[in-house]
Amino acid sequence: MAVYFSNAMNSFAIYRLPHAASCTLIEQTTGEPKTFLSCTGLDGRRGFVVAPFCAEPGRPIVLIKPDKVTEMPVELGSLTDADMLPAVVRRQEYSADFERFHSQLAQGRFRKIVLARCATEQTSAQIPPIELFQRACRLYPRLYIALVNTPQSGMWLIASPEILLENAGGHWLTIALAGTMQLDENELNGEGEQIHWSTKNIQEQRYVASYVGECLKQFNIDYTENGPRTVRVANLVHLRSDFAFDMDPSSMGGLLDRLHPTPAVCGLPKAETFDFILNNEHTPRLYYSGFTGPLGIGGETHLYVSLRCMKIVDNQYNLYAGGGLLTESNEATEWQETEAKLETMRKCIATKQM
Repeated sequence: MAVYFSNAMNSFAIYRLPHAASCTLIEQTTGEPKTFLSCTGLDGRRGFVVAPFCAEPGRPIVLIKPDKVTEMPVELGSLTDADMLPAVVRRQEYSADFERFHSQLAQGRFRKIVLARCATEQTSAQIPPIELFQRACRLYPRLYIALVNTPQSGMWLIASPEILLENAGGHWLTIALAGTMQLDENELNGEGEQIHWSTKNIQEQRYVASYVGECLKQFNIDYTENGPRTVRVANLVHLRSDFAFDMDPSSMGGLLDRLHPTPAVCGLPKAETFDFILNNEHTPRLYYSGFTGPLGIGGETHLYVSLRCMKIVDNQYNLYAGGGLLTESNEATEWQETEAKLETMRKCIATKQM
């Protein structure tokens, strides 16, 4: 793939949908992207969306104008070890955050809240961003992969399993994805069929599914719910329910505003947990746990929650991950879950193509 990017170039996004053999490059060649503070600004527009966890004047929803759209194959090679420097782990910060977040659950203030963290890693030399994109495509065929750069967001690499809102063939889809378990060596040959889900994971996913259903009902949308079922994502598995429906496209922005952020990345009650996260997490989420994807490109929309992602600044990589906390959650288990999720991006940095 003969594509070379730098942080100084015009805004672009390159993405590959799950299991696809090709990727799509969207470039804005003139001017800067349009920005919005509400998803309703996206109604009737085309382009590539980059949305933060919390839209505000200094961190808006960004829409890359599709001045140039190019389809191309994803060229893949074999993978070997690369030279990495030590990571900045920040365990004490996470411990303090966990105690603060979990106390709200223990007091009955929240039913669920998501705690995220950031790990900073470096390489001895900068890895070309397009090479990181190719590595992610090679490592994670089941995931949506995107590399995006705008003046407002900076450069991010995303590998996500979670559809926020999708429209293909005139039919709409959203999903409820929650609950996480790690596969051991004996289970990596399958799709997680033998996993026994804990009550905590089942309850966590049910909270998200109920919330999605309530959002659709508020828009008087009739839907069909299928699930939950176990889905594999790299060496992890999650519980997923699908919600299929028909909708007037003019309602899209309003529904996005209602859905995002879902309890899968925020909590319940939504408004209270949202405010608590903004005021109490050590590291601002920025565009982690927002959403990205093509809007109306080729007549289709594929918006994914920005999970398993990292911000790229030269040869420094800020990796983000989070986990849903319930009353019965314990710190050690939740830390290990975030470590397993961070491994998705770490593998992209730690391997190189020959």
